[in-house]
Amino acid sequence: MKPAGQREVPERVVVVRDSSPADPGRDGLYSPDELYDATPYLESLDARAYSWALAERSPESLLSRALHDEGIDQALGRWCATRSLVGVMGGHAALRGSRGYADAAHLGRLLGATRTVATGGGPGAMEAANLGASLAPAEDAALDEGLTLLAAVPTFRPSIDDWVASARRARALWPDPSPTLGVPTWHYGDEPPNLLATAIAKYFRNAQREAILLQICDAGIVFLPGAAGTVQEIFQDACENYYAAEDKVAPMVLVGKRYWTETLPAWPLLAALAGGRAMEEHVHLVDTVDEAASLFAAAS
Repeated sequence: MKPAGQREVPERVVVVRDSSPADPGRDGLYSPDELYDATPYLESLDARAYSWALAERSPESLLSRALHDEGIDQALGRWCATRSLVGVMGGHAALRGSRGYADAAHLGRLLGATRTVATGGGPGAMEAANLGASLAPAEDAALDEGLTLLAAVPTFRPSIDDWVASARRARALWPDPSPTLGVPTWHYGDEPPNLLATAIAKYFRNAQREAILLQICDAGIVFLPGAAGTVQEIFQDACENYYAAEDKVAPMVLVGKRYWTETLPAWPLLAALAGGRAMEEHVHLVDTVDEAASLFAAAS
């Protein structure tokens, strides 16, 4: 009998299974404790898989990665099948204890009351949104306490282990968290995945991961201030909506009028692109996360 979380690899495919820390026969999403299965971090599955991906470029290792990511795809499809997902995209640089981090956590909690929140699974705004979503059914004080605990270790630099330990303490505040998803990648393996997503779909290939993350957010996406990665996600999502049938367009909400019109003026181009298309009425620019969440509450 094959172990839980694994799938059968076709016999015609030859894979050296011991070469990769991440099982190419995997057929389930990761839990945080699976990726962070050892201390210090450098001995964990997550760190070992990243080191292996950097070092191994043989045909066998590339095949192993492809099989692993296909298994994650299948598992993610099953996980999402009974859920309505809303995405929260935003910068990895938002520090715990900052206003931006608290806003992302508040947004995650508001959205998590009616839908399942998905993020890119990394640190910063992504971690904050996963935190808030996991605490959607909790009292307000639980989120405040979680934010206070996390603020003691603002970032994973210089110590990933301290960052992980504080996340474990925050996670313990609520023993029955709401499901929330992270979709990180070993392509950015220097940034560890956050522990506050209850399910983690971790990919080796970033292009596949980006496409899947946007695709599964059927209820729409909120874009918080970010940099190049967030801008890429805005226009990748816009491209899907541009060509979508009217009943398939998913809302896009950009938070921060000054940021998206002056700092990184993505909004004027997005609005021009949407003009006259089915997506036009589904594209929004707001100033606060409360305004963003209210758009999804009205649609639920």
